[in-house]
Amino acid sequence: MSGGEGRPAKLASVGGGNMAQAILLGALGAGALGQRDIVVAEPDEVKRRAFEDAGVRSAARIGDLRSSIGPGTSLLLAVKPQALGEVAREAREACGGTSRVVVSILAGARGERVRGALGEWARVVRVMPNTPARVGRGVSAVTLSAGAERGDDALARRLLSAVGNVVDLEEELFDAFTGVAGSGPAYVFALAEGMIAGAREAGIPEGEADRIVRGVIAGSAALLSEASGTRPADLRAAVTSKGGTTAAALAVWEEAGVVEAIARAIVAARDRGRELDAGG
Repeated sequence: MSGGEGRPAKLASVGGGNMAQAILLGALGAGALGQRDIVVAEPDEVKRRAFEDAGVRSAARIGDLRSSIGPGTSLLLAVKPQALGEVAREAREACGGTSRVVVSILAGARGERVRGALGEWARVVRVMPNTPARVGRGVSAVTLSAGAERGDDALARRLLSAVGNVVDLEEELFDAFTGVAGSGPAYVFALAEGMIAGAREAGIPEGEADRIVRGVIAGSAALLSEASGTRPADLRAAVTSKGGTTAAALAVWEEAGVVEAIARAIVAARDRGRELDAGG
């Protein structure tokens, strides 16, 4: 354990994996929270070290942090949905049934399910961040869920705003948001893999191919962001001369149904989120 002892924390995170690190360490870096405001329960020693290096108190289990959890301490649930049952038992013991805000980033787990596992004392604010939060470019959704009252989302908004953009979304659309934004970075990374493979097949050495593709994707993303008033289809058309090289490339995409496959992938991700919420 390190730092933070002596007074209750503002936020106790159950889970300290990649997403919790992105949010909490980003919030620390942005000054949204201080070192003594956060404690983290994470069984993996390597993951705990990232918080300890930042001066945040951590322990293997939430029960070991009981002295830092007061009536006003909010919880951040940052574990896999499959672990909710076990985590809920530990959280109930550590929190003593005192009404408090519970910020959940569990994919595919509706607020009612989270509150049902924890108890009526939980005021659930559901959020869904994505991995670009690690570099301060996240896109996160937030909504008041089971038992939550107006204003209970203030801490979540402060955290998420420190690592990117925040959108308000009805909980019924969270599975769809997960399919677009939560899984979206993987689609971009898969595109990068394909572009690198194609560059190598076309004769460009591996190191150069990697550097070129990273630059193309970063530059294109910046252009897409800056040209917010221009439709992506129009940006694509501006690069595509009739009968030119880009047109030849996109003809292969069209033949393979790439764009349609991406749309189907988002729907498949949404449907899997619904299955997870149903316990599948």
